[in-house]
Amino acid sequence: MANTKPPKELQPWIEAKKRHRLSQMHIQMARELGMNPKSFGKLDNHKQEPWKAPLPQFIENLYMKRFNKETPDVVLSFEQINKLKVQKKEASKQRKVLKRAANVLSEGEKQIGD
Repeated sequence: MANTKPPKELQPWIEAKKRHRLSQMHIQMARELGMNPKSFGKLDNHKQEPWKAPLPQFIENLYMKRFNKETPDVVLSFEQINKLKVQKKEASKQRKVLKRAANVLSEGEKQIGD
């Protein structure tokens, strides 16, 4: 479990966070909204478009419209997301092993009962 490298699907989000100077809360809100991190460049205000809201404010407004709350209940860092994903994968493997063992035991009982 010493895997410190973030998964490939989180890499665009990490780059977008750095490039657009977003907080982890804004990244999580954008992920929950289903936004594409590659399209943040056209959504971001480049100071040439005074009518555009800054990207963090734009994300907050969309989040408020969709979920009727200002921020997510729990904000997770990329490391915590990765850790939860690894734990979920390990739990899935354990369930599969237990299911196979239960199937083998039930097959053995059927053969004895015949």
